[in-house]
Amino acid sequence: MLLASLILVGGALGDRFGHRRVFVLGISIFTLGSVGCAFAASIDQLVAARVVQALGAAGLIPGSLAVLGAAFEGERRGAAVGTWASFTGISAVLGQVLGGYLVDTISWRVAFLVNVPLAIGVLLIVFRFVPESRAEHPRALDLPGVLLVTVGLGGVVYGLIGASDQSLDPWDVVSIVVGMMALVGFVIVERHSPEPLVPLHLFGSRNFSGANLMTFLLYAGFGGALFLLPIVLIQVHGYSATAATGALVPLAVITFVMGRWAGGLVTRYGEKLPLMIGPALAALAFILFAVPGVGGSYWTTYFPAVVVLGLGMSLVFGPLSVAILNAVEGEQSGLGSGVNRSVQRTAKLLGLAVLAFLLLAAFDNNLDASVNALDIAPGQKAALRTEEATLGAANIIEGASGEDKAVIDRVVDQAFISAFRFAMLVSAGMAVASAIAAALLLEGKKGKESGKPGPRASG
Repeated sequence: MLLASLILVGGALGDRFGHRRVFVLGISIFTLGSVGCAFAASIDQLVAARVVQALGAAGLIPGSLAVLGAAFEGERRGAAVGTWASFTGISAVLGQVLGGYLVDTISWRVAFLVNVPLAIGVLLIVFRFVPESRAEHPRALDLPGVLLVTVGLGGVVYGLIGASDQSLDPWDVVSIVVGMMALVGFVIVERHSPEPLVPLHLFGSRNFSGANLMTFLLYAGFGGALFLLPIVLIQVHGYSATAATGALVPLAVITFVMGRWAGGLVTRYGEKLPLMIGPALAALAFILFAVPGVGGSYWTTYFPAVVVLGLGMSLVFGPLSVAILNAVEGEQSGLGSGVNRSVQRTAKLLGLAVLAFLLLAAFDNNLDASVNALDIAPGQKAALRTEEATLGAANIIEGASGEDKAVIDRVVDQAFISAFRFAMLVSAGMAVASAIAAALLLEGKKGKESGKPGPRASG
């Protein structure tokens, strides 16, 4: 959550001090945080190192897109951003697979140390090939805005995640209320600030507002679905951590192969068409995720859904980034991309919190109905109900007789699958809403018509 709020700051710093400079600084800080994670001797040290990683990522995430916005214009921008989106998508998924493999076979510490040689390679490429760029008229850093948006986003998401287990912890309620008040205060402060962190006039652009709204709706469902799918593969189907993350490799491959082509579609058809079709395909994929039951081969159950999701998100990653860059003035490319990246991160976290809450509620209801009909010992029934919050019954199964164990295992799996289906249908609904938002709000200009000059480049 810290990253979601600080991305806004990173984008603004890039506009002010130079996108390449902030990008390099972000990579350096992120790498130091990775080393700190690898050598952490306690949970507190690990959390502190993860905070350092978030500080670094806040500089490198919006900086990477802003650098492209400065280097390419018009028709070339769509293809360049599409290529960038391809590598972003495949590296994210393959990184999860590699991390799962290293955790399974070597150590979780090695998963963090892998970032060091990668960072060195990226820095060498940046210093050799990437010119500096910055806004011609940068704004001062809005510290009150930074504080309010950090407290606001952090408070709301922290409270929702805490409440996802259906508890009524007063601290969760307080966190949500304080977060909402801070967000209201953020809007008020930004409206009256001479140099706001997020100029509200950006949202006066129909394309900018529409692109961010459809981003929020789509990524809320997408982020939650990608988090829940490996869990159901491990919990119900018995996949290892490596196999569960590997199930998403086709998604990465498809988005990588199609990314440049999809980014080029903006030149021919504009942003609107791919940003309507992409979420619609994603909605179909979420529905397909809801079809399989317990058992069955990956290739006949979840693989078709992963393929369709890859096709759909291929039509979103590149065109969405182009839409954001084309919707803002060139010198605000870092800020515009920062806002959109923050929306993506926040949507994923909020979507995960909401879907986790709905998943647990559906699991409880399904399990309660099944437990009442079970022909097992009353003590086992009572124990099952106490295990609902864990989305499973491993401890109960271990202490059950052979016959009861099979019955309990089947009931829990069926309850989990039913709950997962419900969550996927909710994700599908959000994806459909995203497609509708794109259809109603995006203007559909062609890339070469709507491309704006990038920020001033030097060096």
